[in-house]
Amino acid sequence: MERLPVTSSNIISVGYEPAEMVLEIEFHSGIYRYFSVAESVHSGLMLASSHGRYFARTIKDRYSFSKVA
Repeated sequence: MERLPVTSSNIISVGYEPAEMVLEIEFHSGIYRYFSVAESVHSGLMLASSHGRYFARTIKDRYSFSKVA
């Protein structure tokens, strides 16, 4: 999955696979995939003024995930 770099103190890059509804986020601590994530959530993350704040408020602890690297 292709990830695009973002400006954030915790998040390095973000990718999304719309057909699978999988959001992939590269943090300094590793790469995680979040499942059953709506495209609007991905868009919101990419457009947020603070990617980390949006992640904490909208994604963290709300979606199942797995660490991939």
